[in-house]
Amino acid sequence: MSTGTRRDWGLLGELDLYLLAEGRHEELWRVLGAHLVDGVRPGVAFSVLAPAAQAVRVVGDFNGWNGGGHPLRRVGTSGVWAGFVPEAQEGARYKFEVLGADGTVRLKADPFARAAECPPATASVIHRSGYDWGDGEWLAARSAGAAVQESPMSVYEVHLGSWRGGLSYRQLAEQLPAYVADLGFTHVEFLPVMEHPFGGSWGYQVTSYFAPSARWGAPDDFRHLVDTLHRSGIGVILDWVPAHFPKNDWALARFDGTALYEHPDPRRAEQRDWNTLQFDYGRAEVRAFLLANAVYWCEEFHVDGLRVDAVAAILYLDYSREEGEWLPNAEGGRENLDAVRFLRELNGTLARRCPDVVVIAEESTAWEGVTRSADHGGLGFGLKWNMGWMHDTLAFLAEDPVNRRYHHHRMTFGMMYAHSEHFLLPLGHDEVVHLKGSLLAKMFGDPWQRFANLRAYLSFMWFHPGKQLLFMGQEFAQTTEWDHDRGLDWQLLDLPGVEGHRHRGVQQLVRDLNGHYRAHAELWRRDSDPGGFRWIDADDADHQVYSAVRYDHDGTPLVGVFNFSPVVHHGFTLAMPRSGAWSELVNTDADCYGGSGVGNLGTVRAAPVPQRGLPATARLTLPPLAGLWLRPTEPEQVQ
Repeated sequence: MSTGTRRDWGLLGELDLYLLAEGRHEELWRVLGAHLVDGVRPGVAFSVLAPAAQAVRVVGDFNGWNGGGHPLRRVGTSGVWAGFVPEAQEGARYKFEVLGADGTVRLKADPFARAAECPPATASVIHRSGYDWGDGEWLAARSAGAAVQESPMSVYEVHLGSWRGGLSYRQLAEQLPAYVADLGFTHVEFLPVMEHPFGGSWGYQVTSYFAPSARWGAPDDFRHLVDTLHRSGIGVILDWVPAHFPKNDWALARFDGTALYEHPDPRRAEQRDWNTLQFDYGRAEVRAFLLANAVYWCEEFHVDGLRVDAVAAILYLDYSREEGEWLPNAEGGRENLDAVRFLRELNGTLARRCPDVVVIAEESTAWEGVTRSADHGGLGFGLKWNMGWMHDTLAFLAEDPVNRRYHHHRMTFGMMYAHSEHFLLPLGHDEVVHLKGSLLAKMFGDPWQRFANLRAYLSFMWFHPGKQLLFMGQEFAQTTEWDHDRGLDWQLLDLPGVEGHRHRGVQQLVRDLNGHYRAHAELWRRDSDPGGFRWIDADDADHQVYSAVRYDHDGTPLVGVFNFSPVVHHGFTLAMPRSGAWSELVNTDADCYGGSGVGNLGTVRAAPVPQRGLPATARLTLPPLAGLWLRPTEPEQVQ
């Protein structure tokens, strides 16, 4: 990208400065920050954006943290300061000493640092990657594959620091890929790995956007983890936080003595929910910073997707603000028009540069067209978290079965809008913290009922149109809330007797659901096609039973029947899309999952008796609080 290497400009050329001013420099990390320079006179080229600063110096291990000998020069009217330090070497710590427009001197971490000290230390670290990737086969297959909307996606959400209690990136690479592959998930999604000072933020309050957290190792160690996951057949999605950043005085806040990265008006800058600051999406340099950061993680770390956090907080000017606390847009509305432009540009940029990378919106409102292309008035995301589906279904499962008939619609309402966007069904980390209890604890009833409800729910989720995400620990029915300061309760899998069997049974069910899901295109190829799903009976509130069919493009059917009553239904009549023999692909009440073993001895036969607009009828036994998946085992009979 750079067109010049003048020593006083660092690595910046005239084209770089032009693109930065336009907000369109997509590789900004290559020219800003700290860059090792080889050759006759080796050293480090430093550059930083600080347009309102009166002076900038670089301080670090190489000059005893005294910047008197290493001032940076202002690069024209660009707002960039740059210089060269021959004494600096790889691994040295550094900061920028910024004399701000307000006359205050601040020691600032480098916004473009590619490595940082381990918290609570806050310095940036000079780093150049030397990693040799081995995932070429994965990347080639990813590039040649179908669009994510027509591909299987089953996501295991992970907080790196607490999966097994503080393993390093290298140690995680020895354990996590094998575990995820064994359970059959297609992807992992990591809570933010970018450096953050407060562990209790789980990574959602980022201070070094270009640096993987040093808590778990060096940047190339994180590359090794991604590489190992890819070579194990697992995609990697990163949570990414362009909505807000913390107010730490050594980081982005008031970087040059003015509101540089945050909006200058506190009615747009303040995010009171998190006591953080919102980016100024209308400023070209800020857009360039964020766009380059998204490209950086996709290209430099080979990640397969970004899940954009808190999209609603980006889109709405009145998000979590009372009347009088927010500033309307130029048209008098509540939409952040600068943010809309930014999100469209983000998705357009990644679609052009990284067309096989998926961008996912964590968006909980009724904003129309989140996954519609920008050309058709949308935001251009690949997938959207379906928070409404999650809240509705969890509310239903918390009800006593005696009352569930009055809430029957909660399980079906999601299909009313299931094809309005490309959805991912999330059971994520936010639902198992802050006194909300574990997923198992959300289920109604005694221990037996809770496990049965959970198993039935998981089978319903995997059957429902949309990709799915499950937060770590829920795959074996963790009993307690997630605690980021310790590991998961793996010991539950080793408990003796019935209790341990139930936890292992849920884990086995997740393994089997993923396996069958990936093997049966009926469950994912037509997620976005209304013709790929049909209710058989969505209204049987008296029996608390839901039944539906998923179809592949060639018409191959897969039937799901879900009994959310604790009563066994013998001789239950069910309309079927095909006559002949059907096998129980899944029965969540099976002994191997910790259930009671009620079922149909593995086989159901459908007679050619039309019912409910379908050509056949079967009589079967529905186990209590259980889900059944049925697949035809004979060729379709032409009548």
